[in-house]
Amino acid sequence: MRVLIADDHPVVRKGLREIVASEHDMIVVGEAKSGDEALDLAKKLDWDVAVFDYAMPGCSGADLVREVKRQHPGRPVLVLSILPEEVHAGQVFKAGGAGYINKGSANEDLTGAIRKVVGGGKYVSPAFAEKLATELAEGGEKPPHNLLSDREYRVMWLIASGKHINEIAAEMTLSPSTISTYRARILKKLGLSNNAELVRYAVKYRLI
Repeated sequence: MRVLIADDHPVVRKGLREIVASEHDMIVVGEAKSGDEALDLAKKLDWDVAVFDYAMPGCSGADLVREVKRQHPGRPVLVLSILPEEVHAGQVFKAGGAGYINKGSANEDLTGAIRKVVGGGKYVSPAFAEKLATELAEGGEKPPHNLLSDREYRVMWLIASGKHINEIAAEMTLSPSTISTYRARILKKLGLSNNAELVRYAVKYRLI
């Protein structure tokens, strides 16, 4: 199985490479340090599965997953994040992702997840699968941020993480005015008035 990996931290890429190399039938065929570089390598290389960090410079998160799936619809994409599955997994799966792994469990779960998604399955941890099943059985209401588009969700998350409008614009290669428009939509959809309330909302729902 040929694996394409992307993470903006060299130490993490090294760790992922070593985990993959521990399996006799897996090999890392390319490494990217940004979402844009990952898109470029995905076009140039032959690969069977991609493993991407959720938050990287340039195109990343659900936007990156969606673009890779648009260009390579038959190939699975796994997403890694330091945040728990309930934070971003929904966005990843909506974008066409095949699985979501918390970085804290990558040593134990990554190769098994790769095998599962290459075989056509989806991967979430057993604990998260149980949580989803419980929520469905109880008919629980979805939080307001689930109504955001993928791009709105990313802008919301970046603002809540402390990024300024100009920083977000540069990272997403959009204009500051466009980011401000997204911010206004986000606040309206979430019923919030300002960035401070947005940060409190993100903390409440463990989004940061």
